[in-house]
Amino acid sequence: MQDVEQVVKNLAGNLGKVILGKDDKIELMILGLLAGGHILLEDIPGVGKTTLAKALAKSIEGSFKRIQFTPDLLPSDILGSSIYHAQDSSFHFRKGPIFANVVLADEINRASPRTQSALLEAMSEAQVTIEGATYPLEQPFLVIATQNPIEYRGTYPLPEAQLDRFWVQLALGYPPLEQERGMLYAQKISHPIDSLQPVVNLSKILELQRQVSDVEVETSVADYILAIVDATRHHPSISVGVSPRGSLMLFRTVRAHALLKGRSYVIPEDVKKLLITVLSHRIVLETQAKYSGVRKEDLMKEILEKIPVPR
Repeated sequence: MQDVEQVVKNLAGNLGKVILGKDDKIELMILGLLAGGHILLEDIPGVGKTTLAKALAKSIEGSFKRIQFTPDLLPSDILGSSIYHAQDSSFHFRKGPIFANVVLADEINRASPRTQSALLEAMSEAQVTIEGATYPLEQPFLVIATQNPIEYRGTYPLPEAQLDRFWVQLALGYPPLEQERGMLYAQKISHPIDSLQPVVNLSKILELQRQVSDVEVETSVADYILAIVDATRHHPSISVGVSPRGSLMLFRTVRAHALLKGRSYVIPEDVKKLLITVLSHRIVLETQAKYSGVRKEDLMKEILEKIPVPR
């Protein structure tokens, strides 16, 4: 467990060099990496979404690809396509940018639903199928998507099926002014990310992901998760509750959190801490609740308070 704590500490320290004043968000990014979950960053431009994705890839010594989503982007621009070679009169598959350890889907909601759907198989099964052939993706594999919540013209909202494939939906927010002042001087000559060095290799990340599966979860804690999930499916203000995929992701997340905290077992507090973060974006509000200004996070808090905590 000491090895895990050191890796997490090194990663957090490295990311903290380029993203100031966001220790809680950095911890969630590392947790998502250990849990094998994809991350949707929804925030205004200029708060460091792209920088965070690049810094994470550099820190784990992984490959990084950025895809700028635009209305004219095609699925083949993401997945790759077959190229004709005149020398031997044959077609050869050329891999697209999806073949990387960390893939940044920048402004994902600017692309058409057809192009957005090119990510579905990759995010669910870590593979892509092109022209009848299936290609496994690099491991570890992490999609970090961004979208701008204040600009709607020329955008295509992500369908619920795709939102459900994201582990969490996060907003970085503005940094504290004191940290922002430090940022001004830190970039006086060059950006700190230019000198960022890897602090852990890919094999260690894969090993930690395997260790997550060894963390024990008592039946009472699993039943606690299921009781909360089931409550979302019967709440009068929720039209679509949390899916089984959401249950599985929360189950894996609490194990990753226990490992991150140096434990080989999950406690109810792990569930209480991460429940709202992992499940809120997976529910769909009833029309009246939606237009009455009801927040998904508040509904999840309400449900959490009503479910008895196991001893």
